[in-house]
Amino acid sequence: MCDTLVALSNSTKDGVTIFAKNSDREPNEPQALEFYPRMEHDEEFNNCTYIKVPQVKVTYAILISRPVWMWGAEMGVNEFGLAIGNEAVFTKEEKMETGLTGMDLLRLALERCRNAYEALTFMINYLEEFGQGGNCGFKRKTYYHNSFIICDPKEAWVLETAGKYWAAEKVKDVRSISNALTIKNKWDMASKDLVDHAVEKGWCKDDRDFDFSKCYSDRFYTHFARGRERQAYIQTCLNQNIGEIDIHLVKDIMRSHMLGKDFTPAKGSMRDICMHAGPITRPSQTSSSYIGQLFEKVSIHWFTATSTPCISIYKPVFMESGLPDLKLTPEKIYDADSIWWIHERLSRRMMGSFKEYFPMIRKQMEEVEASFHLRAEKLRSGFLNGEVSMEDLRNLTKEAFVKSLEIEKTLIGEVKTKPSNPVFDLYWRKVNSEAKIRL
Repeated sequence: MCDTLVALSNSTKDGVTIFAKNSDREPNEPQALEFYPRMEHDEEFNNCTYIKVPQVKVTYAILISRPVWMWGAEMGVNEFGLAIGNEAVFTKEEKMETGLTGMDLLRLALERCRNAYEALTFMINYLEEFGQGGNCGFKRKTYYHNSFIICDPKEAWVLETAGKYWAAEKVKDVRSISNALTIKNKWDMASKDLVDHAVEKGWCKDDRDFDFSKCYSDRFYTHFARGRERQAYIQTCLNQNIGEIDIHLVKDIMRSHMLGKDFTPAKGSMRDICMHAGPITRPSQTSSSYIGQLFEKVSIHWFTATSTPCISIYKPVFMESGLPDLKLTPEKIYDADSIWWIHERLSRRMMGSFKEYFPMIRKQMEEVEASFHLRAEKLRSGFLNGEVSMEDLRNLTKEAFVKSLEIEKTLIGEVKTKPSNPVFDLYWRKVNSEAKIRL
């Protein structure tokens, strides 16, 4: 399960568009943070996760967060400040065994488009031509359709799909999506037979009775995904703070748990924005988090590149300088050199002692973040004025990742494991055994 939001420049405190997404995946499904420069191609086709599509002569530079087993990306941004995040949505339309995954569509659009509207039309065209489909689960087979927030520094769109049917809404100020269709009977663009198909299926009587979300949603899976509740929570937070939204508020949203100070991983739920996996009804957890400050020139991108953002540091990354030479693409099982897996040791050691260590860890990480935030803004200003080099930007990114790693390795040695409850502990023993991770 996932959550994505956008606050356009007319709604933020500093007048800069902010995009954010928490990517929720299976707990042992590592996520890579990768930078690909602008490239020229002479091959005829591009191999996506399950199918191939025609290749283009030039693909743009992209910064993406990608589950390690698939070609597509959960979220990302390109050299023009185009940012996209997707959500699994559960609909009545048939789930196809093959096709483009939502993550494939996202990455293709980042590689080939310059702005939000261009990406919207590209994704619609590819959706209708190639269809969406294929297993999107790591260890558990999972099939779903997709919704997206597509934004650039100046505008944003919500695209929601059900098979090859779709509706799109232009964002006016703030918007969030989670794992549920949200567009009802008003939209700015839609597939031409969207209403007629619903009438033919008996989901509504006529166009006056039509509601895209109500007609096309699979009620059972949508209910248990709790996407409507998470979307409503985020949308309310954004609506109540229009004009005062900044990166600090967005970080608080992406790190939030519904129980607040009473939260522990064993008491977590599918209503949490920062999701922690658990037995039976909670198969996903936040595997990576991204917040983008989409300035028209030289954006600042904040990635955890680790799970559970409530105890992770957001690190600054610049498209102009790319990523440092660190292991940001983890192996599929425990890998002692990987930043993602090292964080997993800390997160999983804290399962039973979360309330004991969380206040201290959160305070320490927020202090480090505040320092890097000030330095990132200063370097950005200097870079715009020609006083700072790309190497300076890259060095800040590397320093942030190295500092985060140092803190987490120290905490791993300090945090003591404690039992939680028998069912929860049994679940995590099984998960850890499958990943071959020793706490």
